[in-house]
Amino acid sequence: MALASTVKVVLGSIAFAIFWVLAVFPAVPFLPIGRTAGSLLGAMLMVVFGVLTPDKAYDAIDLPILGLLFGTMVVSIYLERADMFKYLGMMLSWKSKGAKDLLCRICLISAISSALFTNDTSCVVLTEFVLKTARQHNLPPHPFLLALASSANIGSSATPIGNPQNLVIAVQSKISFGNFLIGILPAMLMGVFVNALILICMYWKLLSIQKDEEDVAVEVFSEEEMNSHRFSPATLSHNSQEWNSRLELMAVQSPPHLSGNMGHVEALRNRAISSETEIQKDPIVTLDSARNSNASKEAAKDVSTQVKEETIPSKRVASMDRLRDALSVRSSEGKEDFTTKWKKLLWKSCVYLVTIGMLIALLMGLNMSWTTITAALALVVLDFEDARPSLEKVSYSLLIFFCGMFITVDGFNRTGIPSTLWDLMEPYSRIDHVSGIAILAIVILVMSNLASNVPTVLLLGARVAASAAAISEADKKKAWLILAWVSTIAGNLSLLGSAANLIVCEQARRAPQFGYTLSFWSHLKFGVPSTLIVTAIGLALIR
Repeated sequence: MALASTVKVVLGSIAFAIFWVLAVFPAVPFLPIGRTAGSLLGAMLMVVFGVLTPDKAYDAIDLPILGLLFGTMVVSIYLERADMFKYLGMMLSWKSKGAKDLLCRICLISAISSALFTNDTSCVVLTEFVLKTARQHNLPPHPFLLALASSANIGSSATPIGNPQNLVIAVQSKISFGNFLIGILPAMLMGVFVNALILICMYWKLLSIQKDEEDVAVEVFSEEEMNSHRFSPATLSHNSQEWNSRLELMAVQSPPHLSGNMGHVEALRNRAISSETEIQKDPIVTLDSARNSNASKEAAKDVSTQVKEETIPSKRVASMDRLRDALSVRSSEGKEDFTTKWKKLLWKSCVYLVTIGMLIALLMGLNMSWTTITAALALVVLDFEDARPSLEKVSYSLLIFFCGMFITVDGFNRTGIPSTLWDLMEPYSRIDHVSGIAILAIVILVMSNLASNVPTVLLLGARVAASAAAISEADKKKAWLILAWVSTIAGNLSLLGSAANLIVCEQARRAPQFGYTLSFWSHLKFGVPSTLIVTAIGLALIR
């Protein structure tokens, strides 16, 4: 494609430069409006400057990608409500055999969950679990946070729903879910293994620190664990009522000749219920009348016998009523708890089954956008509640960011600058020889860290595929997979390389009681060797 007019080239470059600055540095001092507003500003400038017409701007928005992204986010929200990520977090420390075992678990769980539920979602929900587990084992959180973020990026490369750039590639390349998975899965598995090995080697001394016995006892308990050992007013009230009922039964069932034991029981009950004092009055009156005369003593005995005959049945009836009420209340509460528990379990099972069905449908080659949207709406219906609270958790700002980015990148493509630059690089970046693959990987790696991975895919995708298609159809598919692999692994190079890195950093810094700051340079020290080694190994395995 030839260069457009000089005016369009200049104005389009200005609009794209504004978008790029705000996308990479969303809080720049002179215009701190953020990424989403920055993408809309770039899109608006492309139309205002005349680089794109309004109709072409609307046409640039890729609705299938937005539908796939929306459906994936909704499914992830319902999976989180169904405690899927809670169970994944519990697997981190289950029968852990030390720091190195824990790090390997984090790498594996992070990679698998990212491949199925997107890397950003996995990092959002697993960061605090990782911090808590490291704290419980008296270990520094730094290597484990790096393992979480880097493995999430590596794992997300395996599927079209793992990250946004893969969504774009899957829709534009028309590669099926199954072929995409088969093509990158070996590279992903080897990449996770090598990444874990690099982390273990770099932080061997930190991971070899033994946990002190004192630190073992001072474990960080969850709120549910604390509540199970905490005495509440309701619990105390329930225990006192149960103790009082037992005393009543003892009073009713005791035989008449055990008068001493009855007096002891009466005393205990009077300590528990201060209001019941009338029981002791009649024996006192009887003792006083016995001191006066034998006749009055016989009369008192008759009165006492009559009172006992009237009192004992009334006590028996009252105690039985109390027991019946207590048992009925407890039975109704038990039935409600049982019903609620099974309803929740049934709902969770339905969420998991719908998700598995969605993955099977994707593997069968059905339309990815409508498959994820159908699964999302099935979960909404099965929830049988107002869906607004769940739908409010969808990142609509990300969807708007994508809309603005589609328009901005399409406008920049129409200036002819990306095509001209690619024409210069294309002869050296052909994937039919090793040096061409290496140069192409370097270009993707640099551009992904300078312009972010999704814009890089939008700018290079069609051109890389067209160049490879000239060789063979198989090479065209391989070119798309190479673009997916390198643009994703490029996110591990620096802290700013991917959204997953920033999410882990921010979640770790804000985590209550477990806050930790992951610095740019500490990430770079690990990110550079890991990215270069994992990228090279993966390129050799992609077919």
